[in-house]
Amino acid sequence: MKALRFHARRDLRVEEVPAPEGLGPKDVLLRNSFVGICGTDLHEYLAGPIFIPTKPHPRTGAKAPQILGHEYSGRVIAIGAEVTMVRPGDRVSVQPLVAPPDDYFTRRGLGQLANGLALVGLSWAWGGMGEMSVVREENVAVLPDNVSSEQGAMIEPAAVVVHAVDKGRVAAGHSVLVTGAGPIGALACLAASAAGATTILVSEIDPKRRERIRELGVVTEVFEPGTPEAARAIAAHTEGGFGVDVALECVGHEKALGTCIESVRRRGTIVQVGLLVQPGLVDISSLVTKDITLEGSWCYETTMWPRVIGLVASGKLPVERVVSARIGLDDAVRGGFDVLTAPGSGAMKILIQTSD
Repeated sequence: MKALRFHARRDLRVEEVPAPEGLGPKDVLLRNSFVGICGTDLHEYLAGPIFIPTKPHPRTGAKAPQILGHEYSGRVIAIGAEVTMVRPGDRVSVQPLVAPPDDYFTRRGLGQLANGLALVGLSWAWGGMGEMSVVREENVAVLPDNVSSEQGAMIEPAAVVVHAVDKGRVAAGHSVLVTGAGPIGALACLAASAAGATTILVSEIDPKRRERIRELGVVTEVFEPGTPEAARAIAAHTEGGFGVDVALECVGHEKALGTCIESVRRRGTIVQVGLLVQPGLVDISSLVTKDITLEGSWCYETTMWPRVIGLVASGKLPVERVVSARIGLDDAVRGGFDVLTAPGSGAMKILIQTSD
């Protein structure tokens, strides 16, 4: 079969690889449909290997060269003898976290925090950027007829932001600041709106993304960060001018976190969603004197797929609005990775179609 594999930094290859053979009792064989290019994939491309092991993963045995892709949908081709939750022909979305079942955190429903965690598309033999893949039964959730396979590929990044909105306790009538208008920031705006936020403000440095984020239809106003005018304008959009109730930091940069600290009201909540590539400086004094709650938000709970699929099916979380392009597997590097890593491209989410 054909697959896009990571070999080394800036070395991605679409090549022929052996198709899956033989299924374990709890395995599910998929013909992959659509897969999103994630920021994690881009980091691996530009600076990897980061999460991709160069020696066999202690639990899965996976190592580079690695088939990428952990945001994806597919159709079930075959199932193992003990699989009961899906059947051939079902369309599914993949929940890519492979948590050891006997881990302290997994037993408490927090598999994303487990020691020895593996991830389909990074530290698992298969990934979404191939024509087929094998995953475990617990890693798939059936898509209803009114959720497309393209939407099914967006369930994973949508779960990230729904989890972040949960951590921020966003409620009806809240004002929310989102820093960063990339795919996660855009989805965060949609998730905050679905949770009932009535004022959604965005801070974004890229003018093309500032323009595109307005097209979502849920954003109140968009600001260029780092100016006194922006700080005053954000405050002016909130009750009493005291600041937003919740800030969702989706950039992964200390300056963006600083914007959140400055813009949230006293006793407000900041949720750190973006990953900082290096330690950052935080205004601890303002955190204390404003009595701010600072929450970290890592991935999502592995049980979230039915809930997020339900939000998409209801129309309350229109994830398809974030997709900026759809390309074929052969064009994945030039038309996908290179576009998304080019400065000022303005592209948000690019989906790769891996099968008809």
